[in-house]
Amino acid sequence: MRALHRWRRPAVTVAATLTALTLGTGIASAGQDGWDRPTPGSDGAGDSYYPQDGNGGYQVSDYDLKVDYAPDTHQLAGLQTVHAKATQSLSSFDLDLRGLTVDSVRVNGMPAKFTRTEDHELVITPKMPLWKGLPFIAEVAYHGVPVAINDPNLGKNGWQFTKSGGAFAAGEPKSATTWYPVNDTPRNKARFRLSITVPNEWGVIANGREVGSFRTRAGTTHVWAEDTPTAPYMTTVAIDKWTFNKRKREDGTPIVSAYAPGTSDATKQADGQLPEVIDFLESKFGKYPVDAAGGIYLTEPIGFSLETMSRPIYSGRAGNISTIVHENAHQWWGDTVAVDHWKDVCLNECFASYATWLWAQAKNGEDLDATYLNEVASASDQFWNGKLYDMGPGHEFTYVYSKGPVMLHALSKYMGQDAFDRMLKTWNSVHHNGNASMQEFQKYCEKLSGMDLQGFFDAWIYGNGKPSDEFLYPGDLKPAAK
Repeated sequence: MRALHRWRRPAVTVAATLTALTLGTGIASAGQDGWDRPTPGSDGAGDSYYPQDGNGGYQVSDYDLKVDYAPDTHQLAGLQTVHAKATQSLSSFDLDLRGLTVDSVRVNGMPAKFTRTEDHELVITPKMPLWKGLPFIAEVAYHGVPVAINDPNLGKNGWQFTKSGGAFAAGEPKSATTWYPVNDTPRNKARFRLSITVPNEWGVIANGREVGSFRTRAGTTHVWAEDTPTAPYMTTVAIDKWTFNKRKREDGTPIVSAYAPGTSDATKQADGQLPEVIDFLESKFGKYPVDAAGGIYLTEPIGFSLETMSRPIYSGRAGNISTIVHENAHQWWGDTVAVDHWKDVCLNECFASYATWLWAQAKNGEDLDATYLNEVASASDQFWNGKLYDMGPGHEFTYVYSKGPVMLHALSKYMGQDAFDRMLKTWNSVHHNGNASMQEFQKYCEKLSGMDLQGFFDAWIYGNGKPSDEFLYPGDLKPAAK
């Protein structure tokens, strides 16, 4: 944490700054340093599907979240400390928080005014403006019973309760806002540290590395830290009476998995293959890009599993090896390289789905050309009309799982296997800890292959309908004889 009293504004005295602010002129109007006049930050990050998710005017580097949670009453009390830097001079800024009661806000150690607007905007007005390019710290104290988001297309997202009395946080494209204040956009990844206190009989697992635990009068405080910059929806915590499986990779990376009461032996056996899965994916996609690994195995049939950073969370119906391969492939495709906008979600799901093809080829001897031709031969008009890019809000998670891997196998033949394999192995290092768009992906494939791929991308990704034979049967792919 940076000491606030060390901040200095070059060539501008505190007295001059206060005078300028009191007179309402602002430093920019005085022309001393060219700083802009403080204005409110935007209440959205500008995604075309979810324009009010996230906020503008600042970039968060670290969340330091302290939470007390009572499973018997579902009451949560939190203190969120946000470390950020202003990207414009701010008179006010927003955080995203759904429900829950805000008790107080402090900015740079001073009480700040706040209001609530829309369904998730927390508007904060600091006592003093926040100047462009300078860091600031915001602290939000809050409490209440978290409520999940019920989306008609995407189901339940966010903080959810288990029949055992425990709780967990999971959901895509949004989840974090249901349990802590956040800049809820994949374009603002940040380090995440969680200290959560629960009654002694309950266990906790979250993202990253377990820093430690200690007893207090209120129960046991568990501390987890994820130092890999993480999109908010990829943060998680899960509370239950876990059985833990703790291992290490050969390079020392900790692998921590947690099994909820009632987890099947088959699921535990599948998780036992996780080190092998990570080694395999590393051989295809390059060095494992996260500082920890593992899994959170629920017994609740929540309808999805999710690639929460470093530690995917699995539905009670999905603890199988194929799902484990899929969610861990996301650590390269979707987590450490996140979408630029949600319309780019094929860069997450198409590749994680194709990873299960690669696993089947390597471990089960599956002929991927035959798999591809069978998929093409049996595909319906609905399949071909499914979109892999800009599919519309609420429809992101549809054909990316089925049409997506078919498209990628065709791409491997069209651009050449060597260039395709180089792309798989280097994409993460090029965009590591950043964001990427489908257009950037196309340009990278063109760079590696030396080809103009516009026709292929138009046929398979940007448009819909069945591709022509040039793009449907590239390279040595041959349609079945009629």
